[in-house]
Amino acid sequence: MKTRRKSPAGRHPRQLKLGKAFTPISVDGGDELFPNGIFEFNVTKMLAFIEANADKFPVEKVEVEPLRGYSSETLDEDTIRRADVSKPILLAEISPGRFNVIDGNHRVERAGRNGLKTIPARRIGAEQHLAFLTSTRGYEAYVGYWNSKLDELE
Repeated sequence: MKTRRKSPAGRHPRQLKLGKAFTPISVDGGDELFPNGIFEFNVTKMLAFIEANADKFPVEKVEVEPLRGYSSETLDEDTIRRADVSKPILLAEISPGRFNVIDGNHRVERAGRNGLKTIPARRIGAEQHLAFLTSTRGYEAYVGYWNSKLDELE
């Protein structure tokens, strides 16, 4: 049986705490947003942060097929044809240990159609992408959601 290490206070080491100083990230015209239920992330600002701190977000190769969750009917065919599969996709840790594509679904689809087995990707953990939530309501809900998922792992 695998047990998880808890901190001395009995909390899981990755449990998130609500920060009183949280300020939602601003949304400028033209920013790409990733809505996921009540949670909405500013992908444009997240990508700029990752690019400015590229050494903290190394590029890795990930398998294409498990990522092809979007129906190609919901993706724009012209965008798929123009997608640059050499540009890393962005995987965000949406729940503990589970990463979703939040930037690059067209690239994933093109890679799959072209028979590529892997595609370059960068990962961003929950602790890092919290700063890119666009509302306090979403932030508070996300912290509760994340912590409930940790409880399920116990």
